[in-house]
This record gives sequence, structure tokens and C-alpha cells, in this order.
Amino acid sequence: MRALLAALMLLLAGCAALAPGADERAQLGEIVARAVAAARASAAEQQRALRLAHEAYRSERSVFNRVRLATLLAALPAPLRDDSAAYALLRPLAAERGESPLQAFATLLAGQVAERLQLARESEQAAREHERSMRAAELREQALREQQQTLREQLDALKSIERGIVEREEKLRRNRR
Repeated sequence: MRALLAALMLLLAGCAALAPGADERAQLGEIVARAVAAARASAAEQQRALRLAHEAYRSERSVFNRVRLATLLAALPAPLRDDSAAYALLRPLAAERGESPLQAFATLLAGQVAERLQLARESEQAAREHERSMRAAELREQALREQQQTLREQLDALKSIERGIVEREEKLRRNRR
């Protein structure tokens, strides 16, 4: 009876291993678990995990290594995060229309990374626009100061002319008396 039960368990385990996508689901679980662990680790461990993922991808450009590296590049905090590189790795996988778990995850992650990149571009553009408007405001303010200085100088000149006229009139009045 025990032998039959053990044989049945082995048979079920074999069937589960042969299920479509079972291996990829396990790989995906490993990728996510490693990314979560790396995100929670010290900076030195994060750098080590990223270096190992880069080396693995350089030695074997498999879908697994590509997704693993892209996930780390997207999940690690700054300065190790590189959304552009992650998106470049994920874009070809997301463009394919496969139904594998790694492909579905790559598509999801590519969408999230693309959205972050778009938000970063919009933020940079808004910062540039703000900087331009601040420069324009400074230039307007400087022009107003210069105009104000010119008006002061003109007013001083008019006052000087007026004083001269008043002094001449007083001089003429004194001479008439």
C-alpha cells in the first residue's frame, strides 16, 4: 500500500513538472524572490546581486537571465535602478505574443517601467519649463530694474533742470529789484 502511495506521489509530481509553464512559474518565483531579497538587502548585497545578474546575462542570454536582470534593474533603489536599461531588456519580450509566465511578467513589468520612464520625462520637462519661466521672470525683473533706474536718472535730470530754472528766475528777480 505504501509503495503504491509513493508511486502515485511520484507520478503526480512528474505530472506537475510536465504541466505547461510549471518550470517557468518556478523560475518566475525565483526571480521575484531574488528581487525582493535584493531590494531589502544592504547596498553591498544589492550591488553584488546586480553584478551576478549582469554576468549571468552576459554568459547566457536566456529569457530567464534577461527577465532576472531587468527585474533587478527595475526593483532596486537608486542609484542602482536603471529603468532605461530594464525597459530595453524587457521591450523585445513584451512585443512577442507568447503566453508563458515569464513573457506575461515581462510584459507587465515593461508596462510599469515604461510608465515610470514617461513620468520621469514629464517631470524633467516640467522642471525645464519651470526653469525657463524663472529665467524669463528674472529677465523681466532685470529689465524693470533697468527701466526704473533710467526713469530715476531722467527724474533727477528733470529736477536738476527745474532747480536751474528756479535759480535763474530768482536771480532775475533779485536783479530787477
